[in-house]
Formats: sequence, C-alpha cells, structure tokens
Amino acid sequence: MQFDLDRRLASLSVGEFSDFTLGPRGSGASGGLWRAQLGTHWHLQLRGQMEDSGSDAAFEVPITGTVLHKGWVLTLTGRIDQIVREQGRATLREIKTVTRPVPVPEDELRADYPEYFAQLSAYVDLAAEAGIEGLPKGGEIRGELVFVETDSGLAQTVSLEAADRGAYRERLDRVAEFLDLRLRARERMRGLRFRSPFAELRPGQETVAAELRTAVRAGRSAILLEAPTGFGKTGVLLEFVLGELREGHFDRALYLTGKSTGQIQVAATLAAMTAGGPDLGDGAPVAAWLVRNKAEHCVNTVFRCVKEVCPYLDGIEERWRSSGLARFYLIDNLPRDLASLRAAGFAARICPYEITRAALAFNDVWIGDYNYVFSPESSSLFSERPGFEPGRTLLVVDEAHNLPSRAADARSHSLFSGEARELADALRRARAPARIVSDWEGWAAFVDGLDAGHPLAPELEAEARSFLANLAEKTASVPVDPAALDSRLAPAYWQAATVAAQLEDADLPRLWWCPRAGEIAITCLDAATAAGASLREFGGVVLATATPGPIDAFAVACGLEPAALLHLRAATPWREGAYDVAVDLRVDTSFQARMRHVPVTGATVAALRSGQNRAVAVFFPSFAYAEEIAREMNGSFPDLRVALQPRRRELSAQAAWVAEAVAGADALFLVLGSGFAEGIDILGDRIGRAMVVGPALPEVNPVQRAKLASLGKAGREAAFERVYRIPGMQKVNQALGRLVRAPGQKARVLLHCRRFAEPGYARLLAPEYQSARRILDDGELRAWLDAS
Repeated sequence: MQFDLDRRLASLSVGEFSDFTLGPRGSGASGGLWRAQLGTHWHLQLRGQMEDSGSDAAFEVPITGTVLHKGWVLTLTGRIDQIVREQGRATLREIKTVTRPVPVPEDELRADYPEYFAQLSAYVDLAAEAGIEGLPKGGEIRGELVFVETDSGLAQTVSLEAADRGAYRERLDRVAEFLDLRLRARERMRGLRFRSPFAELRPGQETVAAELRTAVRAGRSAILLEAPTGFGKTGVLLEFVLGELREGHFDRALYLTGKSTGQIQVAATLAAMTAGGPDLGDGAPVAAWLVRNKAEHCVNTVFRCVKEVCPYLDGIEERWRSSGLARFYLIDNLPRDLASLRAAGFAARICPYEITRAALAFNDVWIGDYNYVFSPESSSLFSERPGFEPGRTLLVVDEAHNLPSRAADARSHSLFSGEARELADALRRARAPARIVSDWEGWAAFVDGLDAGHPLAPELEAEARSFLANLAEKTASVPVDPAALDSRLAPAYWQAATVAAQLEDADLPRLWWCPRAGEIAITCLDAATAAGASLREFGGVVLATATPGPIDAFAVACGLEPAALLHLRAATPWREGAYDVAVDLRVDTSFQARMRHVPVTGATVAALRSGQNRAVAVFFPSFAYAEEIAREMNGSFPDLRVALQPRRRELSAQAAWVAEAVAGADALFLVLGSGFAEGIDILGDRIGRAMVVGPALPEVNPVQRAKLASLGKAGREAAFERVYRIPGMQKVNQALGRLVRAPGQKARVLLHCRRFAEPGYARLLAPEYQSARRILDDGELRAWLDAS
C-alpha cells in the first residue's frame, strides 16, 4: 500500500485489499509455493476449456478504479481471471484452488474464504465504474468464484450475492481505519519531544547526530558510523532517529542489532529519552516496539506453531474482534513487554506473536534482530506489515561488522539424516503416500553415505540438489496434515521446500559439504549481493560499528559500492594515549609454531600479573590454546589463580562470571570472538594490563578453503586478507576496545606474536593500538612493564 496522508489518497492492489486486516491472521503450515504452482496449473486448465468452448471470453484483464470511503480516496488495481460476455451481460470469474474436497455447502465457503468474496466484490464495483469492453452501458455485471480442488481438479462455482458485499465493506472500513491511525501517528510525531540520552556530553558526542543529519540531507543513503565501544552510539543514533522522524524525513525507523541485550538496551534508552516529565511538557510519546522471536512469545508448554494443533492460533481472527487486544496499538505507552504480551494473549486465547504482528504497523520505531530484514525466512514480519515502505524508512544496523556473516548464515542450512528418517516414520504412521515416505528414506540414506569432513563432489552435489527439488515438489503437490508431525519434525518437513526455493538464487556462492556423519551442510560463502539488495531498498541506512576494518572491504562485504558509503569516524579525543601497546617479537603463535613457545607464553602471563593488584586479561584465538596455557600455568606458576572462560553461556551468565573472575583471579583467559571478548562491558578500568596471544585467524576448514577459491580472481594475497586476516584482526580490535570505555581509563597491552609486527597485520589494527614499540627479549619486556 502507498498513501499520501495530506491528500488523503491511498493505492493498493485488489489482492492486498482483500487480504487487508488490522488484526492477526491464522498461521497455518507452509504451503504458499505449492498453492501457487497448482493455482497456475488449474488457471491454465480452465482457460483452455473456456477457449475450446468458443465463448466470448477475455483472460487476465487488468482493471483500475477509485473508491471513496470515509473521506479517503482509494485506488484499487488488479487483474480479473476471466470475463465472459453473453446476452448483454458479463460474468467476472475468479478461480481459487482449495485443498478441501468440493462441493461443500456455500455458507461454509463464505465463512472460510471471506477474502475471496471481498476480492470479487471489488472487481465487480471497479468493472461497473470503468465499464467492460463489448458490454452495453448499463449491462448486467455478475460475479462468480470457481473453487477448484487441488488433487482432482473438481470445481464448484458460487455466484456472488448482495450479502457478500459485507466482506467488501468490512475491508474498506479496515483500510480507512488504518489510514486514520497512520494520520494520527504522523501528527503525534510532529509533536514529538525528547531529552538528550546523556546527562553530560563526552567530547565528540555533541557533533555526531548533526553530522548524520547533514549526510542524510545531502542525499547519502548509506552511512558508516565508526565509533568505539563506550562512545554512546545507541544514544547518539536514537537522538538522530527521533529528529528525523519528527521532521518527517522518514515515516518509520528500524533499529537492528544482533544481541537480545543490545535490543533491550535500545528500548530502555528510547523509553528514557521520551518518557513523560515536566521537562518535556505536552510532547507526544514515540511508539516503539521491541520484537522478540516467535518462540519467546509462545505460551504453550511445547513450541509448535501450527494452527491445527495450537488453540492460540486456530480461530484467532474471530476471537480478535472481541478480545480488546487492539489496545496495544490504540493506546499510547501501554506496556508491551514480553510478559505483558504473553499474559494478554493467554487470557484472550490468542498467540502473543500475533499481537506483535498486528501492532507493528502502528509503531514508529521497530527494534529487533538482523533477521527481520536480511533473512529470507523472517523478513516477511516487517515487509508484509500494512503501510511499510522501505523507501520512507530509516534503517539503523548496530554492530554492523556482524552483518555480512549474519546475512550468509541466514542463507545457510544443515539437514540431518536422523531427522529425515524420523520424518519418514511419522509420515508412514500418518498414512502419507508411500512415494513420499520412500523419498525421505532415500534422502536419509544418501546423507548417511556422504564422506564426513569433506566437500561434496560435483556429481554428489547434483544428486543432492535433485533430491531436495524432488522433496520440495512432493511437499507442494501432496499436502500432509501438520498435526501428524511433532514439534521437532514439522520444520524439517518444510525445510526442503525452503532450501530449494533459496537455491534458485544462483548468484550466491555456496559450499555443499558434510561436516560430520549424518549431516549435509549448504553453506553460503558470501551473501553480499543479497545484503546489498536489502540495504538499497531503504530511504536511509546507517551502519554503526566500532570495528569495521578496511572501509572498502567492509562496503564490499555488505554488498555496497565503496564510493556509495559515506564514512563518519566519531571524534574521541579521550582515547588518545589511553593505550600503551607493545608487540612481542619473542614468539610465534601460529598454529604450527605455538607449542614451542608455551613456556614463554606462560611466563609472560606471570610477568604481566607481577606487581599488580588487579587481574590481567589474556585473549586467545581458541579454547584449545587457552586450555593449553592454563595447564602450563598450573604446572609452572601454581600460585597464580587462572580463571578460564567457560563455554556456551548466556550473556547474563557471562557477565556474572567475568565480575566474579575479575574480583577473585589473577588472570582471566578469554577467547577472541566470543561473547566474553565482544559483549562484556565491565573490563574497562578493572583491567590494567592485557595480552593478546596471536591474531584470531579463522580455523582452516572446507568452508574457508571454499571462500579462498571463490575469491581466486582477486589474487592469493587479497583472498587471504579477506578470508583470514581481516576477520582475525577484527576480533583483536573488538576485544581491545572493551578495555577503555570512558575518559580517564587506560590499558597496557602486549600483542604476543611477531605476526603483529608484519605490515599485513599491523595496518589492520585500529590506530590507537598501533605501536612502534617492539619487545625483543625478556629484559625489554621487564623494562616496558616497569615503566608503567
């Protein structure tokens, strides 16, 4: 839908109009692909029959017209399946495929498919206004819906009656109500008032929002904001976002970040900036919605998002009307935290996630994960909201250094033989056709036969593609009762069709390989073209990060032309001189050489801790390396208390562990690239000395080899930098950024590997971490430490 609120105009397709709703829509099993395919098939079949009969008929006839309703002028555009002229009258005919057997009582069809009757009513009205070629003025115009059973092709024709116009008028009311609410939202934003996110500005913060505004005014649709950890990016970005919304330069803002804690922080900062108070007077609040994933909304004991087995999904459209849940978008500042949504949904027997979907369209700021823009499977939550227009939307992507990998991960898939075999058994118990059961068993056997740890040979990849295409086709042509599949297996059943659809995008390089026995992985090596296409849809884009790496390489990884990306680097004079960095040339921590230097590394940790009353932080490229040095410390320096980062903990648990370790240990052993190195904000001013034990180059495996091969045209050195050096050094920069987060904090850092002195690695360090100081022997290390 497109609209002009000032002129009270709106335009939308007839299909969009007939499906338009302000409330939720029941979430059934996936099946859009096979419905579309079969719909096309039966459309062609019925068209052929009509042409053979010699009737005076036209097919796929475009039509456009206007409807005046409640002060809004609505322009509707569509394409009628068939127009049949006979004896001075015309019959408009729409063909709809259904999976249920026909014929059935017409009242059931009217109750189950009101959108079809609304669509046909719209076509009849538009045709009456525009006229039909070959039909005398004032000639009768009738409507018919032809319901075609997908399996057999049997058809049932239902004539449009006067009472059916109720569904049509209901859609008109919904569209007018939506436009009225959008008009209210725009007036609310014009009166928006907000306070500064900072009680006191740090040097550099006062200019960033203005620089962003200037860049947007100059027509720069893509901006890279580089600002260090602790700068206050969230507050600065929200100040910019709210100003742009108030000035009407954008209708809506999307703020994306990859961690739930980051999303919660954005929502809390936004609430603090706009909460009512005497300093804001009568200013209007901003309507913001924090989107959590579907599973977190679920109130069932087992997450199973299929309407046939979920009482909170089945029949929700009828329950919504009397539920009172529209209050979540009609009443400003109503609590919409996850607990409130779950409680309201439970009480009304309506899925809480559907409350989120219904309310989003009426909010000014959407906060969520990258997936809601960059994942083919999740982006519909945003893109299908009524009135969502990317060209009038400001997109902010925080921690944007993660965007290229997240976009690739969203297009990567793993499929397992065990799931396929269980699925075959479940389908057999559900009395599914034998050919489907056999296909899933064949797929399981194929995956089990793959050579673990290796890429698939071209002939095996072709066979795998054929298997998936066949499974997708069977899924499309022979629907299965979703209630027959348990919560684990239903996603696996639809995954084949999802993967097959994504494989149609041949521009994305992929690796087909077998990571371990019983698993086949389809790994997207580079999703830059897809990410760039998504970014270019938006009217304004700000990519914010503390560690972008080389700017040209960052732009290319995001699918943007380097010249199209404006780079703004926040001024942080308080970081100048905050780091004292030295490069330790005594050791080589490369995988082949590191074991020879284990005693030196252990002794260096002890030297860093000597004479200090605070713990030291030691960052390693892997858990295995950290564990090896921990064993060395235990044997050679048993009096030193080493706290080794635990694996796989939630961020809140990570923060608690770090706080405890800082207070009780002599050395914290952390792994580069993990949440402990990237997401912990309490190290600043609590760690005086730190050591980075080598660059965190990615593991050499089939995926990295395939990435190198895909970049072969760039040359070996450039490919190695893109695949290994840039990601490895980015993790170093991220970890060191956590050590100084505010004015007055300082850190002394030893880069413990001679590779850090090599030009290819040194130039990838952030400017404040680059150093000419070189440690050649133990005496120079002692002198450097004693100088502190």
